[in-house]
Amino acid sequence: MKNLLLLGCAGLVLALLGGCASSKTRPESDRNLPPRSPDASATVTITNELNPELLQPRDNRFTLGPGDTLEIEILGTPASRTRVTVGPDGKIYYYLLSGQDVWGLTLEQTRDLLERGLAKYLSQPQVSVSLRTVESRHVWALGSLNRPGIYPLTGPMTLLELLALTGGTARSASQVSTADLADLRHSFLMRQGQFLPVSFERLLRGGDTSQNVFLQPDDFIFVPSTLEQEVYILGAVLSPRAIPYTDRMSLLSAIAGGNGTVQFMFLTGEDYGPLAKDANLSHVAIVRGSLAEPQVMVVDLGAILKGRAADVPLEPGDIIYVPNSPYTTLKRYVDLVVTTFVSTVAVNAGLRAGGLPAGGVNVAVPVSTPASPPAVGR
Repeated sequence: MKNLLLLGCAGLVLALLGGCASSKTRPESDRNLPPRSPDASATVTITNELNPELLQPRDNRFTLGPGDTLEIEILGTPASRTRVTVGPDGKIYYYLLSGQDVWGLTLEQTRDLLERGLAKYLSQPQVSVSLRTVESRHVWALGSLNRPGIYPLTGPMTLLELLALTGGTARSASQVSTADLADLRHSFLMRQGQFLPVSFERLLRGGDTSQNVFLQPDDFIFVPSTLEQEVYILGAVLSPRAIPYTDRMSLLSAIAGGNGTVQFMFLTGEDYGPLAKDANLSHVAIVRGSLAEPQVMVVDLGAILKGRAADVPLEPGDIIYVPNSPYTTLKRYVDLVVTTFVSTVAVNAGLRAGGLPAGGVNVAVPVSTPASPPAVGR
């Protein structure tokens, strides 16, 4: 089981990174970036809408894959009952039959395949095929949940149904408080390396069923903990990471004081240091609030560094993104920031769930448990 978990974890990481690398460029939006200003009035909210097709089950039929376990019996012959596992090559071995390729077949199709094969040795055989365990289709549900883990997907399942299996979001175990420990603003669902703009707040607190999407194999759901008061620095910086939030933290203190996160402060005249050729300081984004409906502010970090503009106060959960080049359309820029954030969080959470080191993959966000939230890896 541990080996299967590690293989699944490695596959998840490749899927997340590969999906992000191969994602197509979105069409240009007609909304340009807001004025570059630290003034809160310049903050713009982006409203995302889910595709209605996500609210419909894609396919009601379960198909077999490697790792699935079947119980097979020739009716009328109790001694023929046995369990077989679909091998890595998608084949099963039963009775007198050689390897039968069942990868991608339904249980009914598998039964018909076996009956045709057994007809060479038996007269009009009737076969019973039952699914016992599922290892080929899973969804990941990690973070501040009562029972985080990897769950088999045996048929159509909605996000709410999965969260019910996990026991729901974690709450404080204190006798004097029942506070919710789940940060629903930054909770997300990722599919094939792409962020789906599901609002966990609207779904779980508002009962909005328009957010209750059907899940697909390898979907990744992550619910951060409210105990982690952090800001996230991403993009063209030396050490993309999460850093603890402190009172009165500002954009400059987060970037310059994040344990040597970046080297913007080594200024010599117009020289912004070793990142000058890689970072565009005039279009730094600060994204806050719900990932499904994020608020974004675009600031000129170069002007702040030179004292020509005021510094920007930060809030817990803010995502700071330093781009490699300037952007002219807001929707594409915010999509890039949010996708980068959820990708790095998903990869690190998946690695930690599989017992693998998560260092070096941008933001290191631990998998939290209600009993003892682990410290953030640095």
